[in-house]
Amino acid sequence: MLNAHWDQLTQAIGVEFRSHHLLQQAFTHASYRNEHRRPGLQDNERLEFLGDAVLELIVSDYLYQTRPDLPEGELTRLRAAIVCEPALVKFARDLKFDQYIRLGKGEERSGGRNRAALMADVFEAFIGALYLDQGIDTVRAFMEKFILPKLEGYSLSFDYKTALQEWVQQHEAGGLRYVTLEERGPAHAKEFVMRVLVADRPYGEGIGHSKKEAEQQAAKTALQVLQQRGIAEGR
Repeated sequence: MLNAHWDQLTQAIGVEFRSHHLLQQAFTHASYRNEHRRPGLQDNERLEFLGDAVLELIVSDYLYQTRPDLPEGELTRLRAAIVCEPALVKFARDLKFDQYIRLGKGEERSGGRNRAALMADVFEAFIGALYLDQGIDTVRAFMEKFILPKLEGYSLSFDYKTALQEWVQQHEAGGLRYVTLEERGPAHAKEFVMRVLVADRPYGEGIGHSKKEAEQQAAKTALQVLQQRGIAEGR
């Protein structure tokens, strides 16, 4: 039997886990496991790896079926906008997953429960756990109930500058600014080359027919670099 804490979660999402261990593992951060070295206690990192792949598959299938007008490149861009840290954090917070995360005392004191990367990891881990527990059809039903209806508002004009600013603020990474590296071409077909700096370090460059477009491209590159660095450092 699950205690009332976990029972509240399963009732909210309408899914009864066959394996209570898998459900609890999805919400167990490595810091909690390190402080509670009980036999059989596992953190959610492997589930996160699996959940990432399952999410990509379900979102890819959804976009393929619902957006027959889009070519492969634009489908890829739209999927990247959906399966990214800011979106996953929103999904997790909407479901109040932050209330169920098991953290070590140090991680709790340092504000880990509100860290964007940690929240996104928990959402992916939950998807991985649900897939192992009940298969792809149950995961798809969960996504169709709680996540996919929200995707109607996503467009190919995903705001990478806003997403980057939110990432920098959440991770207290320092100041964020854009600089013009070059303006080239005739007036009727001018191109701008922009660079984005975080804490005065360059993280991405972009080219566009306006400064705004070039900044979006630079922000997209920087966001990808910073997110990958965060994963490598376990942030």
